Amino acid sequence: MKRCLVVDDSDVVRKVANAILTAIGYEVFEAGDGREAYEMFKAKSPDAILLDWQIPEMPAHDFITKVRGHTAGARPHLVYLTTEYDRSDVSRALAEGADACLMKPFDRVSLEELFRLPRSAA
Repeated sequence: MKRCLVVDDSDVVRKVANAILTAIGYEVFEAGDGREAYEMFKAKSPDAILLDWQIPEMPAHDFITKVRGHTAGARPHLVYLTTEYDRSDVSRALAEGADACLMKPFDRVSLEELFRLPRSAA
């Protein structure tokens, strides 16, 4: 089973993402801030990360840089989640290693599209 780390300071966003990702075959771990998320990333080695732009305790860009600089394990699919489309923030996140950007509020179809597992892995 693939694993996904959902990082957002909103319990509601984490729960909604968890329900959608669990339904499409992921084991989901949740973190409410950047420090907790980075420790969980190192301990759980997720295959994917859904990362909110505005997280407490560590800026999202620092989190992305640390994750991409971590040499142990595979490179997780990282989706940057934001409420505002700021071209410079999105460009920076993609340049630092995010694989995609998703706007909040997201819907089930959009999230599934970015995280759909190949049929053989589900």
